[in-house]
Amino acid sequence: MNSSNPLDSIYYINIPSNFVPSNSAFKIDTTIKLPVQVKAGESIENFNPNDISTEQILAGILTVFAYDKKNEHLDYYRSIIKNVRPDIKKELCEAAILKTKNEDFDLAEEIFLALLGYDPEDVALVLNMALFLDQRAESYRNSGLIEDADAYDADALAYYEQAMNAEPPLADAFFNAGFYYMKLKKFREAKDAFETYLALTCDVSDEDLGENGIYKKERAQEIVSNITNQNMDDREFSAAYEMINNGEEEKGLEHIRKFLQNNPKVWNAWFMLGWGLRKLGRFEDAKQAFLEALKYGADTNSDTYNELALCYVEEKNLDEAEKCLMKAFALAPESTKVISNLGYLALARGNKEDARKYFATVLEYDSKDKIAASELAKLEAEL
Repeated sequence: MNSSNPLDSIYYINIPSNFVPSNSAFKIDTTIKLPVQVKAGESIENFNPNDISTEQILAGILTVFAYDKKNEHLDYYRSIIKNVRPDIKKELCEAAILKTKNEDFDLAEEIFLALLGYDPEDVALVLNMALFLDQRAESYRNSGLIEDADAYDADALAYYEQAMNAEPPLADAFFNAGFYYMKLKKFREAKDAFETYLALTCDVSDEDLGENGIYKKERAQEIVSNITNQNMDDREFSAAYEMINNGEEEKGLEHIRKFLQNNPKVWNAWFMLGWGLRKLGRFEDAKQAFLEALKYGADTNSDTYNELALCYVEEKNLDEAEKCLMKAFALAPESTKVISNLGYLALARGNKEDARKYFATVLEYDSKDKIAASELAKLEAEL
């Protein structure tokens, strides 16, 4: 997030009564000051009212929408936008999505905030904001910026909850929130969200749902069935994840072992056991847990092979570590986590040139990866 106050980039002025905005005919209320976006290099001392453009006013209004939600003139500013740019929501949504894809997160967030300020009752915009923050958190987590990722995940949850509490209910809010909960291993909440989505769409015909809607219903039902069949919404399972994730590995391991007593064939549980043991440095025990996870269905999960590789590295079994990492890479060829670990494996073998290539590849996917950037800088200084 930007450290400076974005409202410092605007100033308020009285518009002259003879001011006529370009390409529009909306009526100016000269008793209300309008926010004007400062041009690059401009200051209030050299400001010339005759140089004001409609775009400067619109940009100023959007900044107010984004960062001054209690401004007393918001309704008036909205009326201006509606008259001058009636398609502004569509335009800004497309711009925000493009910025998100390009990982220009600060600008994307500013656009989404402006949209919400413009139309705070539009639940679809609330959901879009949740999805954006969810994606931003995921990007930061992949870059190793865990605290930032946690913060954005918390923000995303607030918007997901707002979207799910809307009336009338928006089915897609529950569908997307379900995947958010899955990401955080909150399987009980995920199941509830997907079941609500299915309930909201049960009476909708396939024709009205369309191909994408039919796929979403099938996917939601598949996930609900998987959670139910593997008993992943069990309280022991949820408690185990929360504790291991929060650094209480020993307590978490107690819960997951209790879960495994009644659910010995759930690969997610074996994975969690291995994850907790690996965090405690018990690499041999962790390795055995990950091997059990593979036996019960984790062979399509790149994280399992990645974690297993870390255990083999600790045992100095670099050949097995490489086999696991290559399997992980085959399943997730764009995973910066896996590529970074291939770099560290190359370093362990003394192959600095290969390590340099791996860390450079990580930065091609994620230029903000500080760990890869640091390792690459050290290697390039040595080579």
